[in-house]
Amino acid sequence: MELKVASVAERPEMLDRVLEMPDTWPEFVINDPVGNAHYARIPREFPEYALFAQDRRGEVVAQAFSVPFALNAEGRGRLPARGWDEVLVWAFADLRGGVRPDTVSAISVVIAPHALAGGLSAVMLRAMRENARARGFREVVAPVRPNAKHLEPHTPIEEYAHRVRTDGLPHDPWLRVHARAGATIDSIAPASMTVAGSLEQWRRWTGLPFDTPGDVEVPGALVPVRCEPERGHAVYVEPNVWMRHPL
Repeated sequence: MELKVASVAERPEMLDRVLEMPDTWPEFVINDPVGNAHYARIPREFPEYALFAQDRRGEVVAQAFSVPFALNAEGRGRLPARGWDEVLVWAFADLRGGVRPDTVSAISVVIAPHALAGGLSAVMLRAMRENARARGFREVVAPVRPNAKHLEPHTPIEEYAHRVRTDGLPHDPWLRVHARAGATIDSIAPASMTVAGSLEQWRRWTGLPFDTPGDVEVPGALVPVRCEPERGHAVYVEPNVWMRHPL
């Protein structure tokens, strides 16, 4: 596929089209309150870190968002257990406070549904790395959402993340793309994203009854969702895998 990759900073007129690009996220994932508060701010407030790809017809077929933040600021120094949520909070707090960033974190690589299985995820990951390098950073970190973990929701993430094939590469396809790009696993983010909602919300998001107490397997969820009918709510706490990309 012939592609042209640019940033929203370079092509500000593309902002709406980038944000409106269709995706394949499960509905419950896009109801993470931290993501709702910050995700759409990335191409507006960090436009140079909001990359997108157009095909030969000019259609937006992929996007890659990242954010700069100060990993080595006081009180930090380690990649956070609250992963994706926490790094978004840090990045926008640093922007507001005028704190100089020292690291770039990947936030998402999203491929339009009709362009899946075309190798675009690796292309956009490479573009994200090159963008960070061009801006003087020496490392990109990524709270990776293993894209086949949902097939094994009861497997501990620590076991799953470190499972490898006979060639030594990760078993999980998305972890494998990162590894091929030069990344290594740093740690597990056990509470990278948290989605809490009423039982009615979860029924709407998933089409499942959510009427039985305990763990509920939800299509697309990396771990079961905890359902508490007597309290009228359910909670999903998603683990991710922190990977580090030296540049």
